[in-house]
Amino acid sequence: MADNPAVSGAPVSLFHTATGVAYADLEIDQHRETWPIRSKQFRTWLRRRHYERTGEAMGLATIRSILDLLEARAQFDAPERTIHIRVAQHADRIYLDLTDHRWQAVEVGPEGWRITSHPPVRFRRAAGMLPLPMPERGGSIETLASFLNLPARDDQVLVVSWLLGALQHAGPFPLLAVAGEQGSAKTVLSKILRALIDPNVAPVRALPREERDLMIAANNGHVLAFDNLSILPGWLSDALCRLASGGSFALRQLYTDADEVLFQAARPTILNGIEEVITRQDLADRAIFLTMGFLPDQRRRSEAELWQQFELARPRILGALLDAVAHGLRMRDRIQLVRLPRMADFAKWATACEAALWSPGTFRMAYDANRRRVVEDAVEADPVAACVRRIMARQTRWVGTASELQNATAFGGHTLAERAMDWPKNPRALAGRLRRLQAFLRTLGIEIAFKREGREGNRIIKMTSLVGFSPPPPSAQSASSATAEPILSQAP
Repeated sequence: MADNPAVSGAPVSLFHTATGVAYADLEIDQHRETWPIRSKQFRTWLRRRHYERTGEAMGLATIRSILDLLEARAQFDAPERTIHIRVAQHADRIYLDLTDHRWQAVEVGPEGWRITSHPPVRFRRAAGMLPLPMPERGGSIETLASFLNLPARDDQVLVVSWLLGALQHAGPFPLLAVAGEQGSAKTVLSKILRALIDPNVAPVRALPREERDLMIAANNGHVLAFDNLSILPGWLSDALCRLASGGSFALRQLYTDADEVLFQAARPTILNGIEEVITRQDLADRAIFLTMGFLPDQRRRSEAELWQQFELARPRILGALLDAVAHGLRMRDRIQLVRLPRMADFAKWATACEAALWSPGTFRMAYDANRRRVVEDAVEADPVAACVRRIMARQTRWVGTASELQNATAFGGHTLAERAMDWPKNPRALAGRLRRLQAFLRTLGIEIAFKREGREGNRIIKMTSLVGFSPPPPSAQSASSATAEPILSQAP
């Protein structure tokens, strides 16, 4: 590859990513390792190989020269490849990086799963990543419930479904929002869920201070977990929406005037706090909400005992999840949903996987019930939504401007704007709030439309109560009889 003994005849192959980052594949002890050419690990490998071949240390000037040469070859002469972190997909198979010293991965296909040392995808090892245990067969997902303080069976179903969703590569991933009183084991739940998919030295962390910090965290881990939240800023709520559905981030590169750092991905995310911190409806529409129950003293375990028992159970729990993923890969092309909810791809995937764990329809019943509660809670918590609901309870149609809607909210001689801290301060802000609430109010049978009318093109708001509307029951099971939500097609 080069005249230097360190790389001459070395088992190295080069490639670059779409953003131009140069990588090297190294064959070491019958397995393949992948490192950025500019990484500390690759420089260490160069020094070691040079020393083994010559018995001498490699000078800094020589190292720089070799790295420059290899980077140029990787960028201009080598193929472009995609680099992944923890989870990848290739053809009809999903790969999970075990992050062990032998660089092994789990290959999951429709016929089952196996361990491989040479997956067809490339993984990147970020600082802080910890290895997963070697998965074992014969486990039960029900074992997981003994480590989580979840009060209801539906909550357990949703947590497992979220884990199955996190084992996909591209998402979308519903955000898991966990609330509960102090001492209800919210942080333990966050740590355990991350330990099953993407263990890390820092399993939970504080909220990022700016979008750049969120992007860096997402670039260096597959699962994000933020702990002990009390408030969620508007900019972060919007960023988490993009991260859940798969969006793009573009930030100015440090120490430059024109260059940008681009990042595009979706990431499974966990938020936990004593209060429900999600107040924006667009983010709530992408979330699963859990409320942790009171944990009595007689049920408490020391963290040392709990983690010791969890480490013993983790290989079999992971194996049970992989069994369900294999089942989902077999069934996903045969699954058709009568109604497509928000995060439809996640719902279809969880439905495809569920038959390996529960009876058909279990996931959709729990998911629909959770989303219904989210809508009801959001409407009750938002003064604009609550006011619209009260207005439309007395009539089937309302037409007017945002200013007229402000006046229509007068009660007892005072406008709601004077009585509610969170009421929009002007008609334009009120119209913007209504746009955010459209999806949730439609779920409750209230349709909101915006249009311009008249010569002056006045902005008109039309609110309509859907006569005879009633939300479809969560247990709906078929298109013809309204009794089976997921339908398996007859395709082989």
